[in-house]
Amino acid sequence: MTIAEQAVRDEEANALFHGLEGLRGLVLAVSGGPDSTALLVLAARWAKARSRSPKLVAITVDHGLRSQSSGEAAAVKQLARRLGVPHRTLRWRGRKPTSGLQEAARRARYDLLAQAAARAGYAHVLTAHTLDDQAETVLFRLARGSGIAGLAGMAAASMLPAGDGELFLVRPFLHTPKSRLIATLRAAGIAYSEDPTNADPRFTRPRLRMLLPALAREGLDARGLARLATRMRRANAAIEFAVEAARAALAPGVWRRSGPIVLARAAFAQLPAEVALRLLGRAVAHTGDEGLVELAKLEALYEVLRRGPRGLRRTLAGASITLEADRLTIERAPARQPAPRRGGNSRFTK
Repeated sequence: MTIAEQAVRDEEANALFHGLEGLRGLVLAVSGGPDSTALLVLAARWAKARSRSPKLVAITVDHGLRSQSSGEAAAVKQLARRLGVPHRTLRWRGRKPTSGLQEAARRARYDLLAQAAARAGYAHVLTAHTLDDQAETVLFRLARGSGIAGLAGMAAASMLPAGDGELFLVRPFLHTPKSRLIATLRAAGIAYSEDPTNADPRFTRPRLRMLLPALAREGLDARGLARLATRMRRANAAIEFAVEAARAALAPGVWRRSGPIVLARAAFAQLPAEVALRLLGRAVAHTGDEGLVELAKLEALYEVLRRGPRGLRRTLAGASITLEADRLTIERAPARQPAPRRGGNSRFTK
């Protein structure tokens, strides 16, 4: 039996959950699939074996997209009861979008998990993302044209996407193959459900998942893709350090919400392209009113500024960018004027 086919041992589980011992409580995101079911089982074992451990609560989000989902949530509830873990099922209510369904479901899931954590008074949500999920994420982002930050994949710990800055998302299985979690459940005789949408070729991730065996035969397996993510994360941290240094040198102090942020043109031009690009992106996102900037649009703006004449003005993501002989100014773009109404009380209307 290879390592990838072996169940996760108790001492390994201790290492996977290391650092969480002193927390007040943990929210376990459990859908009923093999990965999250293994999370519930291993976390319950780990907590039970300790004299002092965080309280656990398992949360199942029922998106209501399949007829089987309510039964799967009930099975999770039954297993959680056997393991001595409190369980709640939360439902995604309201109308479902006709396009971008999986992304909308993901956002709804994090929203509901954040609400559950806040209600319980816990600050940490655990998900069962595996080594295989990391590999799929890297492939997905590569196909979407992501830069270094995107190719860094998922972090073992990060801010919860739907949180208010005080909730954390923890992925203890990010370096564990899915096959080992399935082996853990089989060894314990615990059943799990399979979501058929995970193999539905109408969605991008299942199609990419189908490519993994062929890529592995060429030497690019899940561990190789995850290793790439680790290296990209390391490179990304170094670049962010350089961006922060550039910000301190070119635009020190507190940035006002709508600007202006003024950068010396000559100093900005001397920055390495990636550092300059990210500094520009920070300034645009900070002063604009449309959030993060799409990388391709930011790259196009940077190329125009790099060779543009003085007096050049562009807008992006709600920010106005002006290039002068000696400076680059980024500030909030003026509010758009509403289009004139047609007809009505115009004196030219007959």
